Amino acid sequence: MSTKTSQTDALVFASTLKTYKKLIDDDIVAYAKALEKSTLQQYGANARLATDAYLQILARGGKRIRAALVMTGYYMCGGTDKQMILEAARAIEMMHAYILILDDIQDRSPVRRGGPTAHEILTAYHRKHHLSGSAEHFGVALALNGAISASHSASVMLANLANVDEALRIKAVSTLNQTMTVTAHGQTSDIMHEVSAKVSADEVEQVMEWKTAYYTFLNPLTVGMGLAGADSTDTIREYSLQAGKAFQVGDDVLGVFGSEFESGKSPLDDIREGKRTVLTVYALEHADSADKNFLIHMLGNQDLTQAEFARFKDVVVSSGALQYANSLTQEYAQGAIKSLDGVDSSWSAEGVQFLRGLAEYLLTRRS
Repeated sequence: MSTKTSQTDALVFASTLKTYKKLIDDDIVAYAKALEKSTLQQYGANARLATDAYLQILARGGKRIRAALVMTGYYMCGGTDKQMILEAARAIEMMHAYILILDDIQDRSPVRRGGPTAHEILTAYHRKHHLSGSAEHFGVALALNGAISASHSASVMLANLANVDEALRIKAVSTLNQTMTVTAHGQTSDIMHEVSAKVSADEVEQVMEWKTAYYTFLNPLTVGMGLAGADSTDTIREYSLQAGKAFQVGDDVLGVFGSEFESGKSPLDDIREGKRTVLTVYALEHADSADKNFLIHMLGNQDLTQAEFARFKDVVVSSGALQYANSLTQEYAQGAIKSLDGVDSSWSAEGVQFLRGLAEYLLTRRS
């Protein structure tokens, strides 16, 4: 690929993502106001409390990559209904906020995208109003209810999209739920890896595929393309798997070496939870005996100090794990780009440029 082509792809990606993000952000603001009102009217103040905590997470949307991929897949395959696909993109973003809330509970994370996590918001509410019982249990219980309610609302939203053939709506809902099944099993494996003495690189790669590639790339693209009436979405699978793994390795690097502002959570979180990632598995396999023992004792250490965190990063670097992770990100991203060679000629040039530009962005992203 020429430098000029690469630059054009990057410009198309950046410009299109900015446009899509503005559309989905504005749509979510309007939707949130309507949902707050209807929840209060139909279910009362208690339901509104849980819904509001969920909506705070939904509002902190980051770059809206998943929504953008829904819209990209749709327009790339000839879709033209702007309002309908915006609603479909909203549903996918709603599912993402739902997953984030569950993930934060399971990871015991206090911060998400520069603010308190949903369960922390509700825990603080319990304490402020001096309610009886455990504040922590209250926070988790209501956060789960708010997230679950929203996830089902998102499914209903997809099932009732206007001006879409029934078969396409059924397919979109089926795709979403199949993906959530895969993602849940990926999360289970991820959690099991935190408490396992030995985790292989292949097992880590499988989790990256199940948790990130399916959920962040294959699902939104397949939903968007399917709603446009694409006969088959098999051709996007390889791109999604490669780009998803590039995204996750980059996320793991940011999770340790990025700032809280860049990654949206504390850089100590993954280590405190004992996450087995490309970084940690490689470091455990290649560090010397003393450093390996240190890593083992730090992974899952809830009382990890800043000094221990600094040494942990030093060991990751000296073991070659950081260099390896960066090279793996490049390998996956280049694989995603290569998979777009000779794709369906009916796909729009702008859509393919967006996908290539996204893969190139994964090589340098900082958030």
